[in-house]
Amino acid sequence: MEATILLVDDDRRLRRSIALALGQEGLRTLEAEDADEALRILEKDKPDLAILDVMLPRRDGFELCREIRKSSDMPVIFLSAKTDTVDVVVGLESGGDDYVTKPFETRELIARVRALLRRVQSEAPLRRMRFGELEIKPESGLVLKEGERVPLTKTEFKLLCLLASRPDVIFTREVLLEQVWGYDYLGDSRLVDTHVRRLRSKIESDAAHPTLVQTVRGLGYKLSSEP
Repeated sequence: MEATILLVDDDRRLRRSIALALGQEGLRTLEAEDADEALRILEKDKPDLAILDVMLPRRDGFELCREIRKSSDMPVIFLSAKTDTVDVVVGLESGGDDYVTKPFETRELIARVRALLRRVQSEAPLRRMRFGELEIKPESGLVLKEGERVPLTKTEFKLLCLLASRPDVIFTREVLLEQVWGYDYLGDSRLVDTHVRRLRSKIESDAAHPTLVQTVRGLGYKLSSEP
């Protein structure tokens, strides 16, 4: 088995269907029906990726994701019957990397899992970069601001490294989706916008008036070489 997936859903039939499909792809699946069981599994195992249903009993998927983020930066995909923009953003803001709305094609979910796993396994450039008080160390996966570690998820780190690899160059949302998430047609621009906002909240002195990650209206985003 090349990777381990934590699958959390209280719908046993759907959970079994997804686990079977993942197994056919050579992926090991750890199953949980609620947040408490999922956290117990996390204490014993170190999954490579988590798939979380939003509507879980007692504690929902958003709360579970926030708990996961306290100890792990593994990619998280939400499963949700909700398609409203607010619900999507809440999921991403809680630390999720992507979301799939129900009902969905199993092959689409597997494609997203594969894309995120490829991204995690890909090698980052080894050149250190500094922008004002911000230092990026791709070789060790660290970002420092004024000498203090900035906790980033894998997606936020990948996004920052990509923007920093070509300072002052504008990256369109489509290019960011392709190179950070590994998606061509599967993605959603809300993924990019929400992750940029989250990244700014962690690395900017004033996220409301960013000087590092700048928006170029109508085009995309760039990292300024002169913050």
